[in-house]
Amino acid sequence: MASGFCNTCSQLLKEFADHLRSAWRELELKIKEAFRDIGRCNCFRISSERKTAFDLPSLRLNCDNETQLLSHESLQTLNKLATSENTDLQMTSAMYYLHLSHHLNCPLPDAFMEPIVALLLSSDLDVQKTVSLALVNLLLKNNVCKELVIEMGMLVPIIELFRSGDPTAQCHSCACVAMLASSESNRDSLMVDGIIPLLALAKSFDPKVQRNATWALLHLTQSDWSTRLLCQAGAIPVLLLLLQSSDSEVQFYSCTALCNIAAIHEHHPRLLRIGGHYLSRSLLTLMSSPVKKNSAQACRCLQTLSKNVLIQDQLMELDCVMPLKALLKTSTSVWIESALTLLSTLSAHPSNTDILVSEGLLEEIGQVLHHPRSNSVIVTYSCKIITNLCISHVGEQAVMESLCLPGLLCALVSNTLSDETLLHVTSCLHHLMACDVLRTKLSATITSEQVSGLVKLSEQIRNSQLAYNSAAIISELEMTEEMIRLLKPHYTSISKYLLGFLKKKDVKFQQLGVVTIFNLKKDGDFSSLLTNSELKVQLLKVHAQTEETRQLLQMIQPLSTSPVNSGLSQ
Repeated sequence: MASGFCNTCSQLLKEFADHLRSAWRELELKIKEAFRDIGRCNCFRISSERKTAFDLPSLRLNCDNETQLLSHESLQTLNKLATSENTDLQMTSAMYYLHLSHHLNCPLPDAFMEPIVALLLSSDLDVQKTVSLALVNLLLKNNVCKELVIEMGMLVPIIELFRSGDPTAQCHSCACVAMLASSESNRDSLMVDGIIPLLALAKSFDPKVQRNATWALLHLTQSDWSTRLLCQAGAIPVLLLLLQSSDSEVQFYSCTALCNIAAIHEHHPRLLRIGGHYLSRSLLTLMSSPVKKNSAQACRCLQTLSKNVLIQDQLMELDCVMPLKALLKTSTSVWIESALTLLSTLSAHPSNTDILVSEGLLEEIGQVLHHPRSNSVIVTYSCKIITNLCISHVGEQAVMESLCLPGLLCALVSNTLSDETLLHVTSCLHHLMACDVLRTKLSATITSEQVSGLVKLSEQIRNSQLAYNSAAIISELEMTEEMIRLLKPHYTSISKYLLGFLKKKDVKFQQLGVVTIFNLKKDGDFSSLLTNSELKVQLLKVHAQTEETRQLLQMIQPLSTSPVNSGLSQ
């Protein structure tokens, strides 16, 4: 043989080589199986995941670059960590989202929502608390779409956190629900499983949990359907108890929720079913709160309920005027408006008049009319209250002693009031002119600017009732020397609008024109101006028409009493 081995040795060497190849194949197979098993082991996977985790941009100091935070690499890493079986790595992913929620100033891409779902479903409560807080922040900043949160099935694990027994988890989940409920399209989904646990958490002893649960309930009262379901589930007694919470935010949320419920008349029987004036008493107590936004909200709720006569009677029995007067003294217009709206409703009932006057309400109204932030709403309701309370001598006397008249006259020349508001002002003043002492006081205190304002309102044509009211006030001014001096510069303008009144077919305008001319003729200068004027010609025409009408009526009157007509009337 060329190799120099004998046949026996060659055979042995060949068999050895075959055994060696077979043994190597077995060893190679075992090595592959060993590495495959090692690769499947959590130890090896965690090491790999940890290496991946350290590549997250948020773990680099001071990283808040949105491009890095929202990179494809970051998304892949988050998906791996969020679905990891290791809770430490899940927490790394949750912390990333918390970091993201503080630094993100743009919408979160939809793809980044998937890991949040996985983290909410984590078996580790700390992971759930962290990611739910991140979700609250993202919802607050409108970084995520509320509808998408519902569509991706996040609501179920969020509501499950209600039952966790952990105050922090409950607080975060309630805040999430509150934010989601602010979207009308989400309320139906929330109502299915969320009402009962929310009502339970609203009674929590933890103030933060109670606050966020009440906040969520408030959002659920912003649609008729969800409000109806809430009331059926027993929300009203819970919300009433929350009015007495030591937390002012809880008071505000519960009161606002009750206000929304009270706006729907069908819920009034449920609201009034609780005995002992409990509802009225609780709201009046809150109306005395030093926290003025709570006080104003309680007032707004009572105003909504005051359409019910029973509530009005309860309020008067419980001495509601004092806290309402306190609101009138605040510097915030919206709070003043709330108080005036309720007082306007109460003053519309004659049985309440004497009490409201005796409580010094008109004095406060006079002050309100001089308030630097007085607006159309404030002036309008002030006018209504003054008119309502001046049905008795006591009310008229109270107006005399207050700043109501000067306040109304100042409103005449305001540049900020609408025609609708000025209509209320002039109507109120005209009503007050029916009282002799008030007419005398108004005539003595009105200024040149205010007279000019009345004349301008009388001659404007955009609002005929406003013109009528203003002219009616002028027609009843006492023609003293001072008044004549104030009116004289306006005789031409007054004659012009009086001519228009006399030409109208509306009899009330014609009558007002005649009465005004009769009053102004007490000044010889006006009488001279009237001579040979178009106004006098028109006045004579009106007189002739009136005389003709009178004669026709006299002719008709005998016929109406004839036997034939009497028989027909029978």
